[in-house]
Parts: sequence; C-alpha cells; structure tokens
Amino acid sequence: MAAAVRSVNKMYGVCFNASRQTTGLTASRLLQHRAFRVGAVRRQQSFDSTLEKPQFPGASAEFVDELKFIQPNVISGIPVYRVMDRQGNIINPSQDPQLSKETVLNFYQKMTLLNTMDRILYESQRQGRISFYMTNYGEEGTHIGSAAALDPSDLVFGQYREAGVLMYRGFPLDMFMAQCYANADDLGKGRQMPVHYGSKDLNFVTISSPLATQIPQAAGAAYAIKRENMNRAVICYFGEGAASEGDAHAGFNFSATLECPLIFFCRNNGYAISTPTNEQYRGDGIAARGPGYGMLSIRVDGNDVFAVYNATKEARRRAVAENQPFLIEAMTYRIGHHSTSDDSSAYRSVDEVNYWDKQDHPISRLRHYMTTRGWWSEDDERSWRKQSRKTVMEAFEKAEKRLKPSPELMFTDVYEEMTPNLNKQREAMWRHVQQYKEHYPLDQYEK
Repeated sequence: MAAAVRSVNKMYGVCFNASRQTTGLTASRLLQHRAFRVGAVRRQQSFDSTLEKPQFPGASAEFVDELKFIQPNVISGIPVYRVMDRQGNIINPSQDPQLSKETVLNFYQKMTLLNTMDRILYESQRQGRISFYMTNYGEEGTHIGSAAALDPSDLVFGQYREAGVLMYRGFPLDMFMAQCYANADDLGKGRQMPVHYGSKDLNFVTISSPLATQIPQAAGAAYAIKRENMNRAVICYFGEGAASEGDAHAGFNFSATLECPLIFFCRNNGYAISTPTNEQYRGDGIAARGPGYGMLSIRVDGNDVFAVYNATKEARRRAVAENQPFLIEAMTYRIGHHSTSDDSSAYRSVDEVNYWDKQDHPISRLRHYMTTRGWWSEDDERSWRKQSRKTVMEAFEKAEKRLKPSPELMFTDVYEEMTPNLNKQREAMWRHVQQYKEHYPLDQYEK
C-alpha cells in the first residue's frame, strides 16, 4: 500500500512539473508574439517602399509604379562592327589585325578557290552530273574570317553553307568532289546527299540535313569539352532562318546556363530560302536575342573578313578562358540561289543581287585592300584564276571517273555484327539486283 502511494505521488510530481513547464513555455511564446507584433508595428511605421527591392528568384530588376510595356527594340539598332570599308580601306588603325602578307594572300586564295569550285559544281548539277548543290557566293568572308580565328583542335558544327571553313582547315578538293559525286573515295561512303561534308581528322562534324539540329548538339559537345578542361572551343554555324527553330532556343539556353565554351555564329544572309528577314522575325535581328539568354553578343559586317576574324578570335579567347558562350551575327548576303532546287528570281530582283555582287562583295573588298598595299596585281589575278580553275577541274574529272562505293556498304557501320534483319534485307537486295540486272550497272560500283 505504501509503495502504491509513493508511485502515485511520483506520477503527480512529474505531471505537475510538466504542467509548470508547459505553462511557462506558453507564457514565453505569448511574450514573444507580443514582442513580434510590437516590432512589426514599429517596422511598418518606418517602412519606405521606394527602398524595397524585388526578391523574386527569376530576374534581377527594380520595382516601378508605372504601367509600361518594354519596346521590341530597347536600343535603336545593334551596331555593325567593321574594320574595312567597301573599298578595302582600314577605318580605325587600332582595329587592323596586322596580318602578314602571306596570311592575307591565303585568305584571298581560299575565298576565290571556293568561288571557283562553286561555279564548276553548280554547272555540274545543271548538266545532270550530280544530284544537288548549294553555292556559297557572297558569304566567303564569313567562312574564311571565322575559320582563321579558330584553333585546329576546335570542334566545328556546320549547317550546309560552310564549305570554306572546311577548305581553310585543309580539306582537299578531291574530297569535296568525292563527296558531291558520292564515289568510292567519299569519307561518308556515298550515304549522304551532296554538300554534306564531314571530317573527323579536321574536327568538322558531318552536316545533317534537318535544320538547326546542330545547335543543341554543339551545346552538348561544348559542355563535354568544358568538363574535360581541354582548352578547346566549339563553333556552331547557322542561318537566321534556322534561328527560328525551337532547337535554337534549346541550344542557346543550355549553353548559357551550363556555361559552355561555345561560339554561335549566325550568317544573316537576308533570306531563309525564299523568306526574307522582314517575314522571318520582328526584333532587331539575331544578335538582339543574346542578352535574353545571358550571352555576350556582337553584330559584324560579314563581308569584311577582318571584322569577322577579329570578332571570332576574341570570342574564342574569352569563351575558353571564361567558360561562356558568345553569339556573333555576321551580316552578309546570299548572292546565289538557296540551292539548285531554288529559283531566287521569283522573290528578289536582279538589281538587288547585282548590288551585292558588284558593289559590296567580300572578295572584292579584300582584293582592294591587297592592291592598295601592292600585294596583288592584275597579272596575279589572271594567273591565279587560271591556276585555280585548272586545279578544280582536275579534281572534278578525277571524281567523275571514280567508281561508286560497293552496295554492300549500305548495311555496314551500324552494328559490329550484322543483325538477322539486315541480313535478310541484304539478301533481298541482291536477289532484286540479279533479277533486274539490266537496270543496275554494277560495273560502275566497287566490288
């Protein structure tokens, strides 16, 4: 009985102490609550709304008390950076890249060689010798100026009008011809349509027909290069029309948020096939989009090879040093048709094309620069034009005589060992060819 009483007293004491603690805690909370209310009143009395800053995590800005929509062109047009005027005169000596005579001559010879190759292959398609072609007329400055500013180890993602970049890197004429003719020397083994070049050795990713797919791919490649700390950059070429694709948004946003060493190089040549820029976008071109993604941007005169060179060189240096993307918009003009499937006379005038061809061509501008310095003469021009045409024609004739790749190659390079399905398709193909052999000139293909 005594033990039971002691147990009850002990339990009572515990409950009493707990009650006192709870009461004390409640009283303490009441005091804190009253203090908070008093403090809040005091803070409200001294609050100045003009000093308040937005705390939203999605943007850095200030509060305003006036309803006002942001105008599409916040500034009155992004300026166009240039080094030379149309007559090849250096405008600001501090911007002269001070390139050697040999380097400038190399620029000129590569630009004119590309132009000669374009003319011969364009006519080849018109004669039915190849199935398709796209010229680079008028955009040679964007190719050579940017390619010269890169390191050979930098990775290039092209669209389909950057043959000059590959040429500057040392891709031989024989390989250009082999690809367009889809012959046995073609690195792609005849599987791609013409002008879809690629070279693993020259760090030039093979061209893909679907528009703008290279943009997010370039962002992924640049992110991988950043993680490996390889002191390399990626450059991704595209046109202003491709910038309207959703892939462009994805690529821009990924590269900015992941802080990738990537140069986005937009060739704004005035037309996306037949769609002029005034129907393609309403803002101030493509460079104006850069700030919205947090990218440093610049607009350059794409017909000024030195301006393109300077801008690309600085963007490349900073992209690698700072791990951030850059957007270069090169303003130029597509003198040729979009491709051999297009007739641009249906949507633009001859006078318009003639202005850019005769008055503001990147090749003419560089020639003026060289002539002024006594680096190039009329005799040099005639001799080089004759020599370059001869070189292109030799490669052209060699490619045309070469055999086509073996039909067997249609089934290789996907699986290490051919799957049962592929074997069935291969056997069916050969049965069909043997049955209708008069329609398949197999003597024109490698065994």
